[in-house]
Amino acid sequence: MTADPTTARNTPADPGTPNRPYREVTDARGRIYRVGETDRDILGHSRKFMVYLPWISMMAISVSEYAYGSAEDTLSSAHGWSQSNTFWILSVWVFFQAGIAFPAGWLRERGVLTARRAMYTGSGMCLLGFLALSHLDNVLLAVVGFGVVGGVGSGLIYATCINMVGKWFPERRGARTGFVNGGFAYGSLPFIFIFNYAFDTGNYHTVLDLIGVYVLAVVAVCAFFFKDPPKNWWPADVDPLSHTGNGKSSASLAKNPPAVRQYTPKEAIRSGMLPLMWITVVMTAGVSIFGISFQVDFARDIGFGPLVAASSMGVMAVINGIGRAVVGWLSDLWGRKSTLVFVIVVLGLAQFGVIWAGDMKNEWLFLFFAFLSGFGGGAFYPMFAALTPDYFGENYNATNYGLVYSGKLVSGLFGGGLGSMVVGAWGYNGAYALAGGVSMVAAGIALLLRQPGRTDAGQAPATDPRPAA
Repeated sequence: MTADPTTARNTPADPGTPNRPYREVTDARGRIYRVGETDRDILGHSRKFMVYLPWISMMAISVSEYAYGSAEDTLSSAHGWSQSNTFWILSVWVFFQAGIAFPAGWLRERGVLTARRAMYTGSGMCLLGFLALSHLDNVLLAVVGFGVVGGVGSGLIYATCINMVGKWFPERRGARTGFVNGGFAYGSLPFIFIFNYAFDTGNYHTVLDLIGVYVLAVVAVCAFFFKDPPKNWWPADVDPLSHTGNGKSSASLAKNPPAVRQYTPKEAIRSGMLPLMWITVVMTAGVSIFGISFQVDFARDIGFGPLVAASSMGVMAVINGIGRAVVGWLSDLWGRKSTLVFVIVVLGLAQFGVIWAGDMKNEWLFLFFAFLSGFGGGAFYPMFAALTPDYFGENYNATNYGLVYSGKLVSGLFGGGLGSMVVGAWGYNGAYALAGGVSMVAAGIALLLRQPGRTDAGQAPATDPRPAA
């Protein structure tokens, strides 16, 4: 496919960027690519910084979700809360962490909220969340402080980091998105062991206050360097029409071709693919959150000691994070959809494996299936983060991905709240069996996903009857 020569033109650079001309090349389907500017022209340095800085920020905020379960007993004793109280604080946190993604994306794409401002705001809110968890005995105030304020803050940081890396690497986003997303899990590992072995009613104020300051400082420093690329930007070393140039990028584009055009949120919903992705996120994230919420309790219920219980959660967090990076890399080679289905099936099989290991009272087998559960329970997130711009383009990705990720709103309720009810009614074995079944249904739904505007053979029509966004 070649560009229509009447649509390729030289244009002066945007205000605020170095005065270097670029070309806007339009392909036969009407999609525009802005080429000619390198990452160094826009940023003053390599775009790799837009991988490492979001990654560091994601590691900083991971303590809020992945280490929280290890702190619940001490929090309950220190504040006089019931187990149900501490559980609902996390559930509210998950709800607002996921729920802010769409409105934040909407504000960012209208220029109201810059990436840097979103990160600064989020870091301050995270600090307030940990201060609330540390100093407020009233459970409703703690829900507002940590669950609402801290959840919104973490969600602002999470959404900004994921969208940032997707915008800067449109030609090979799988590996980079997976790497950044992985930090949100294994960054919590030191805190899991701190909360299990060095966190008690005598030092909880100091520990939680210091964690809040740590999150604020790390995220704020990283945020100073955040900057979005111009709309439609495409790296100068890869031809957007023939996909020739950088060898690795060309191979990835062959498996994961760029979106046919830039879809607005309404158009993405009307395509039918965004609702399917949302449903799959609801089901898969629900299973993942169930595992995070109940793995330590199940290990203790079986009779495993605190080391195995803590290690199983630590293993889950590490593999959850490393798995995100690995599948991101694999998706550049296998294709995003195939990798997603594989990950969801592994997650489902791991739930049945946990039952088997528990029945056998085998600690090593239990840790192995915790490994698999952690892998599957995290690896699907970067797949959706990469699939969304693959299917709908980068220009509206903050909003489109916000809609997809909002499925975690529902997941936080049925993965934790409903999961708790199922455990009470059917026991852990019944709950894990149900989780495994939900995963398999989600894998079947994922098989229905396809890139809008392309035929079953993977070819895009020469023209698109709808106007280009």
